[in-house]
Order: sequence, then structure tokens, then C-alpha cells
Amino acid sequence: MSVQIFLQAKLLGIEEFLAAPAPAGIEGSDAEALFIGRSQWVTLLAEVLPRALLAELGLARILLGTSGGGQFLVVLPEVARGEGHEFLAAAGAGIGRMSAGRLRLVWAVTENLGDWSDVRKRLTEEMRRLRGAPAAAPGLETFEPAATSEAEAGEFFMALARGLREAATVGWSPEAPAEPVLDAGKHNWSLTAHQEGIALARHAAPSDDSRSTADAPTLAGRAAGRPAWGVLRGDVDNFGIRIRRAQSIEEHLQLSIVYKQFFAGELEVLCSMPEFWRRLVILYSGGDDFAVYGAWDALIALGREIQRLFRRFAEEHLKDFPGPEGKTVSMALALARRPDTPIESVYSEAGRLLEQVKSSGKDCFHLFGRTLEWKHLADAADIKDTMTRMIGEFGCPPQILDELGGFYRETPWAPDRAPGARGKEDRFDKPWRFHWRINRMVGATRDRELQKLRASLVGDLVGKSAAQWRLRPSGRVALEWARMRTEV
Repeated sequence: MSVQIFLQAKLLGIEEFLAAPAPAGIEGSDAEALFIGRSQWVTLLAEVLPRALLAELGLARILLGTSGGGQFLVVLPEVARGEGHEFLAAAGAGIGRMSAGRLRLVWAVTENLGDWSDVRKRLTEEMRRLRGAPAAAPGLETFEPAATSEAEAGEFFMALARGLREAATVGWSPEAPAEPVLDAGKHNWSLTAHQEGIALARHAAPSDDSRSTADAPTLAGRAAGRPAWGVLRGDVDNFGIRIRRAQSIEEHLQLSIVYKQFFAGELEVLCSMPEFWRRLVILYSGGDDFAVYGAWDALIALGREIQRLFRRFAEEHLKDFPGPEGKTVSMALALARRPDTPIESVYSEAGRLLEQVKSSGKDCFHLFGRTLEWKHLADAADIKDTMTRMIGEFGCPPQILDELGGFYRETPWAPDRAPGARGKEDRFDKPWRFHWRINRMVGATRDRELQKLRASLVGDLVGKSAAQWRLRPSGRVALEWARMRTEV
């Protein structure tokens, strides 16, 4: 029996590739389709390439270990090492051309000898070496002119974005090893979530005529309150640590697969719900992360629901694994400054905010310029509901939100405001003024329900005792949330 080898491959430069601006001449809905196509292409590469490699070598599908999230792991016989290198070299060259050199495919190979911890260490060290030497990876034509123009690649990405939602299969052909094709190809796989297929989250909100995907301005118009859209990005906290603690290849595969299936499955199901299906577009779901864009209020609701489901998922599937690593998820929401803001810039901003969340804390959500723990986000939602009820049901003037905002040290939040910007007369050194100003805005009333709401609002924002006279961050988020919700 021949020695088996592990082959691990990874796409490098994904963030840079997705953040690249659209080529000249591609604007509006075409630029959006280009971005969606790019993100879907990256997702498909990590699914199609390992399956195509096994199919070309005539090997069983069971040798596919993990796939998705920009990387994959397969098991090959030693005699197939050379053919595997040739396959990936051709694919890597095509990927470099299609991405204008921004995306690289690197891979590491080691024998299936020793404990899994030793195997993983050898793969990691080889991958680290390739990261530090970009020109050393086989198949990279570093100094060769690109054979594929950005315009030609753009046409491919836009066609992929417009056809993937309705496609039944995705295929691969050796003539174009870096270009997955829909409903064609020498080898093809179903895009349904059965055992032999590729589980892919690909929901896209339909346009008003249901003939295409709704563009960002349309999604913004479907928001409740202010017509605005944004990008929501999420990532499992300390996922890498959880994977590195796997004691065997079986445990490594189990963890990788259950995380991937959770995000692909739950995102697709949630986005098909009535409150989401016309207002959200899935950009991608990976092994431990995801990105969605659409109406701002639907993104907040989606984020809260995913966090709730992920907590239940961790309690059920990760209860036998010690430690908190990999059991919480953090998210960040970035809103577009204008309806026509390029989607790649909003996506990059959401990524920057997510990195900020994960570097300062875990199990949190960043929105409206603040980072809150999930339990405090629930408080913010309750306060927001109180404010909107006071305005919508009891006729309080919307200016009450401006009065409340005057007690915070920052100026009112806005997508284009610099973090931490200060306003005038922003000190909160006389708490009694807080009550006085709210009473002045609400006015004298004998409505007991309104009186209860007013008292509840004051208590939620500044505490219920003299020792707690301090404005709470959840109140600030609730204030901006209510401002967005009540603006027409």
C-alpha cells in the first residue's frame, strides 16, 4: 500500500482582491454584480478545485477532507504528488491572471506519518514559508504579462453573479482551470445541500421585476425608516485556536464541516424568511465567517438571529470541547454614506470594524459607532422600542431624540463622522437636567402608559440610582437606532 500524503491549499489576498475598485467603465449595478461575482468566485474555487483534482486523478470523493472558506484539504496517494502539483500550478496561474495578481493559490504537502499534531505542524510551517516568499510558489508567472484583462475577467464575474442564483450545477474543465462554469463542464456537481453536492449560500433579493438581483439603492429603499443599506460581516472568535486543538484528523474534519454547514445552511434558511428575502443579498459564507449586504434594519435583525442560533449550535455541538474558543461570534455593520457608495468600500469598512471588535473584545457587535456585547444589544433594542413608541404612538416630537443625544459627549452618529468627534455643550454633570429636558419635550400628561415609558427610558439610559448616574453605551446605540427607524 502506497504512502498517503496530505495536500492543503489556501487562497491568499482575498481581502485585497475583493476591496479592489471596479475597472473603468463598470459602474452602478454592473459594479455591484462584479463584486458579488468576485466573492462567489472565491467561494467556488475552494469548493470546485479539490473536487476537480480528485476527479481528474480518478480518485474517490471520500478523499476530500475539508473545503470552503478560501482553502481546502485533500488526501492523495504518494504516486499522485506530481500530478497534483501540475493541476494546482495550472489553476494558480489562472487565478493570478483572473485577479490581476491580487489573489494567489499556495499549497503545502506532507506525508501522513506521525500524530496529527505533527502533520499539522509540517503543513503550517510550509504554508508560512510560502506566505513569506510570494514568488516561490509553483505555477506563479510573476514577471509574465497578464493574458486576461480586467475587463474580460469582469465580464466573467458579472455573468457568474447573474447566473449562480438559478444554476443547478457548477462544473470545471481543464481548458480553463480557474473558471468554474454553471450548468456545464467536464466535471460538474450539484448546488444542492445533499451529500454529493456543494452546500452554497447564494440567496439574492430579487429586483422589483424579479428578473435580476436588487441593487443597493433598491435595497436601501426597502428599509424601514431611513433609506440606507450596509454590509454585515461576522467571524467566529478564536476559530483558529479551536481548530489547532484538534487531537486527530477526524476531529479536525468534524469541526471544520459543522462550522461550514452551520453558516451555509442557516444563512440560506434565514434569508428565505419573509422579513429578509427581499431585503438581503448573501456575498459569501465561509468556514467560520460570512458577509451579507442589504437594508440596514434587516442586517441588524439578521445578525441578532445568527448570534442566537450560533449560541445554540455551540451549546449542542461543542459542549464536549473545553474552553470558550470557537464558541462565540462577533459581527460588525458598516452603512453606506450614500446610496451609490461603491460596495467594495463599505465591505472594507465592515472588515476594519470587525477587526477592531475582535482586537478589543470578543462576542460583540459593532454598529452605529459603538461596540456592544450581545446581551447589551438586547437592552439597546428595548430602549429603541421605547423611544419609537413614544414618538409613534403617543405623538412625542422626533426632536426628543436630538435632546437625548445632547447628553452624550459625541456628536450624533453618522456613517461619515470621524470616531470620537465631540459636540458642543456635551457635559453630563447635572443629571437633574436630563429629567427636566425630557419632561419639557414630552409635556404634561396624565397618560399612565406614557408616564411609565418616560420613567423607563430615563432609568434605562442613566441608571436607576444616584450611584449609577452615567450614560450607558447601549443607550447611545438605541438613540441612533431610533433615529434611523423614525426618519422618513
